[in-house]
Amino acid sequence: MSVQKRNNVKVQGSGPATMVFSHGFGCDQNMWRFLAPQCSSRFRTVTFDLVGAGQSEIAAYDPIKYDHLSGYADDLLEVIDEFSMGPVVFVGHSVSAMIGLLAGIRAPALFAGHVMMGPSPCYINDGDYVGGFTREDIDSLLDTLESNYLGWASSMAPAIMGASGQPELAVELTNSFCRTDPDVAKQFARVTFLSDNRADLPKLTAPTLIVQSSDDLIAPVAVGEYMHSHLPNAMLRIVENVGHCPHLSAPCASADAMDEFLATLSFR
Repeated sequence: MSVQKRNNVKVQGSGPATMVFSHGFGCDQNMWRFLAPQCSSRFRTVTFDLVGAGQSEIAAYDPIKYDHLSGYADDLLEVIDEFSMGPVVFVGHSVSAMIGLLAGIRAPALFAGHVMMGPSPCYINDGDYVGGFTREDIDSLLDTLESNYLGWASSMAPAIMGASGQPELAVELTNSFCRTDPDVAKQFARVTFLSDNRADLPKLTAPTLIVQSSDDLIAPVAVGEYMHSHLPNAMLRIVENVGHCPHLSAPCASADAMDEFLATLSFR
């Protein structure tokens, strides 16, 4: 099976570097519709669906391979190898930021920089580390998801999106969650919310932008500050936004932060 078919890869634009966009849990590449087209006037842009999401090839889903974020990092490197030209700026939302982190550690020469939208290296509080959830919170969330996925999606999606002034975005995220194969979603949620990549942060040497919402149920500001202090070459920008998807609910502020970051990079 081709990488293009497996991940429903779309390529637009041209420029001195390639920007690769990767969506978060329960989403698909359409979530980049406000940012990727702006970038395609200056860069080659690549959007794709993680296997099991969107219009990816569900037959390619392997529960063993995708029981760890490293399986998705393998796919990302294959997408980059086949579709990128020049240096790569990786733009990852939520869990995809950590997928990009793993890929960047494995193949640092490929990446000119990383943009992380609402990232979290660990969702569970641990000693002085504030991840936003207790282990009991996460276990309860996963149990509810396991027993009633559609009910969980309908109640959680609006809370995750926030953006009360844009209710259509909550509806969009709810519908996206509900379109995802429940078995895939359940496994991906468990892999996502139980992951811990804190020890990997110091290994990513590429310049990194952290775009953090000022009020985010999933990744509170303390998480962004932690990542800023543990990534060797990081810039933190907090945008005024309620919710976990600033690229959708605060696209102008997110684009401004990205432009500031991109201006610091040198593409040759």
